[in-house]
Amino acid sequence: MNEKDFKDHLKEVNQFRIKKDSTIKEIINQFINTGFNAKRLAKACNIYETMVKDINCVKFFGLAGAMVPVGMQGIIYDFIKDGFIDILVTTGANLTHDIAESLGYQHLQGDIDINKIDDSFLHEEEINRIYDVFLPNSVYEGLEDFISKLKIPDNSMSVSKFLNFLGKQLPENSKSILKIASEKNIPIFCPAFTDSGLALQLGFHNRGLNLNHFKDMLELVDISWEAKTSGVCIIGGGTPKNFIFQSQQFCPNSAKYAIQITMDRPEPGGLSGASLREAMSWGKIHEKAEYSTIISDATIVLPLIYWYLKTVITD
Repeated sequence: MNEKDFKDHLKEVNQFRIKKDSTIKEIINQFINTGFNAKRLAKACNIYETMVKDINCVKFFGLAGAMVPVGMQGIIYDFIKDGFIDILVTTGANLTHDIAESLGYQHLQGDIDINKIDDSFLHEEEINRIYDVFLPNSVYEGLEDFISKLKIPDNSMSVSKFLNFLGKQLPENSKSILKIASEKNIPIFCPAFTDSGLALQLGFHNRGLNLNHFKDMLELVDISWEAKTSGVCIIGGGTPKNFIFQSQQFCPNSAKYAIQITMDRPEPGGLSGASLREAMSWGKIHEKAEYSTIISDATIVLPLIYWYLKTVITD
């Protein structure tokens, strides 16, 4: 960009205000003319809106981090219910906690000052800590009771097919991610499934279980290859991010839209902090893609994006 184009591109920062009757749509629309992460959030909202309204766009959603324990189960449930996710890639941990909540167990919140917490005392009391969220060991005992009674129809099915089967076994009317995905036939991929309490218990009670990860890898590549347009939303990073992007890498149409919400930095070279522009060098995102990275806590940003989508798509 030359000096003239750069100057022509500049415009005044919007010194926005919030009124008593301001809507989320109005707030996001004001954010677009600010800067920093407020502007990037507004751009992400606009990109996701475009993805949803593009009937040819396959919407890939990567979910890492302890999002279910902290209370985001309902938000992800609604993303799926309202058609904002076509393909979900997540961790075994989120699925473990999703099942726990669906079976009637609850995660517990505690004192915001974690310096007051005695972790050795928690261990004695058989209470597990996830920052300022807590989960008693008894929850895993209830989960084990559920797992031990499963009648698995095929020990060598793909992980995604097993997760579809698992969702159908959960109680009706639960706000389960697995349940709603199975009802709407939205595939859930979990490339690091064995890295979870759910998989551990499945392995203990089903020694012959050998779920096929390669079937999932190839299926996601096929989905990506056949998509006329691809859009990607990454929460956190980790294995879900890479699993989605590696499927885009060798396809004729790399991702046209991309959103990332992360707190990680790019300097250490880890994937969770890697920029979306870096993904262009690999051919995972199209060089002319619309993209936005928000450096923020996903527990704050994700509900705002859903709130915006719920408003504008309904309108």
